[in-house]
Amino acid sequence: MSAPKPLWTTFLRFLAPLMLSNALQSLFGTVSNVYLGQMIGVDALAAVSTFFPVFFFLFAFVMGLSTGATVLIGQAFGAGAHERIKIVAGTTLAVGLLLAISIALIGGVFSRQLMMALATPADILEQASAYARIMLLTMPLGFVFLLMTAMMRGVGDALTPLLALAMSTAIGLILTPALIRGTAGLPAAGITSPAWASAIANALTLIALAAYLLRKKHALAPDATLLRHLRLNGAVLGKILGIGLPSAIGMVVMAIAELVLLGLVNGFGSDATAAYGAVNQVMGYTQFTAISISIAVSILGAQAIGGGDRTALERIVRAGLAFNLILTGGLVASIYLAPRAVLGIFITDGAVLDLARELLLIALWSSVPFGMATVFSGAMRAAGAALTPMLLSIFAIVAIELPSAVILSSTVGIQGVWTAYPIVFCAMFILQMGYYLLVWRKRAIRRLI
Repeated sequence: MSAPKPLWTTFLRFLAPLMLSNALQSLFGTVSNVYLGQMIGVDALAAVSTFFPVFFFLFAFVMGLSTGATVLIGQAFGAGAHERIKIVAGTTLAVGLLLAISIALIGGVFSRQLMMALATPADILEQASAYARIMLLTMPLGFVFLLMTAMMRGVGDALTPLLALAMSTAIGLILTPALIRGTAGLPAAGITSPAWASAIANALTLIALAAYLLRKKHALAPDATLLRHLRLNGAVLGKILGIGLPSAIGMVVMAIAELVLLGLVNGFGSDATAAYGAVNQVMGYTQFTAISISIAVSILGAQAIGGGDRTALERIVRAGLAFNLILTGGLVASIYLAPRAVLGIFITDGAVLDLARELLLIALWSSVPFGMATVFSGAMRAAGAALTPMLLSIFAIVAIELPSAVILSSTVGIQGVWTAYPIVFCAMFILQMGYYLLVWRKRAIRRLI
């Protein structure tokens, strides 16, 4: 009988495709912004950047929903309760579709009013409104795609979501420049090109993914059993929301904070808005690395809890912290070696590039304490404990980040907005670690499904 594999190899085998998946998700947005900035101009980049907090705000709900579903699916998978996997997946998809269709109908009509409410600069309002309209109308495709790829990871399958995202990204990256130029028989779509490309890519990939899962008889294949459970199961929905709703609320509060910060940034002009978008793109890669580690901790932890192994959860947390130091910290350090070159991928204007570099140097390192905080919250979420970690994050955002950004932006200028990021992420790290070590770790853990 062979010896069990070390935890770090299991962790890395799951984490590597997960990180690549998150990198691919960022890649499409990054390269799309490069296309817009280089082929249309800095105003197009600024217009798309204005929608970013709205995008994050809306997807926070579905990401929270997928979090709750993934934890339950992970616990069911760890316990060998395969019928429960289909019930959780069907309920999750039903709720996600209802939410996405509502957003598409309402948001598509009021996209201009939404952009005006964000104090979008007048010179980019029309472009921002057009982009927002298409993004909102095609939201159901994005929701279903995100939910399916997230739930597959709950059963330990991180490779299939990676392949699906690779296909979707490739299609999107081919279509975006073609739509911007209006080549290959496609109509010129201008600034809305990335939104249309994303929708088409998601639709084609979902069709291919459904066929693949059915052929492989995957645990989450859209077969008759899953379709039969495509409805609201009250008991299961309550458990999903018990985990997912606090996670979603925490993300929504973070998105609202981003909207407030964007409002502060917009007050410094469209160049500042463009710099905001470029810095967010770069920080997105470091934060997605940290988030990938947290997701791995949550899913592997849920499977350990489903199998009744509490001690494995402690080892998973330690592995998550180590991987965050090595991977997130390493990526941050590499970007610090050549920040101007990295930002130059998105920006050609010299003044905007100088401003973005200065802001990036202020905030980038804070991705490491952010990652540490998410490891602890991810471990607690694996057991269904999402409320207190969420309240701690909200406290840090409302009581620390926003006051810091408002006060510092009025005293030292736009640099003060970015100084709020290190302040709040360090506070989150201290709060989450303190609660985990001093309170939560001493409690009993039980399987939820």
